[in-house]
Amino acid sequence: MQIPADSIEDYLSKIPEERHEVFKGLFNAIHDNLPEGFEQVMNYGMIGWAVPLETYPAGYHCTPGSPLPFINLASQKNFIALYHMGIYSKPDLLEWFVSEFPKYSKRKLDMGKSCVRFKKMDDIPFELIAELSKKMTVEDWISIYESNFKR
Repeated sequence: MQIPADSIEDYLSKIPEERHEVFKGLFNAIHDNLPEGFEQVMNYGMIGWAVPLETYPAGYHCTPGSPLPFINLASQKNFIALYHMGIYSKPDLLEWFVSEFPKYSKRKLDMGKSCVRFKKMDDIPFELIAELSKKMTVEDWISIYESNFKR
């Protein structure tokens, strides 16, 4: 389920009421803790944070002319999804996140390659997401992106 929205404010206003507080908490945990240099964007039907073209003119190889995506946050049909390209592309960051998750949540970690799914709104590890958001700078992400993806 994609939320059709023209802006971040529009997207936030359309989050289902029963998820709104939790979604806003995740949004704030990311937004308030990301290192400087990332820009807030709407991309792929989600709220995102990306490396702006002014910083990285090459942009995203899959969508030429667009900023390099880093984190996205979406309200899906059955869960809230957090997409973090750092845990997808940096094994030691993934290991850290997987090992830390049980310290912050009673629930089993539900994740794919870059997607962390939150199905139960009563046990969201906001502090862990805040810590994860601090772990990678724009420069770190560009370097990892260029060494892993841009060929």
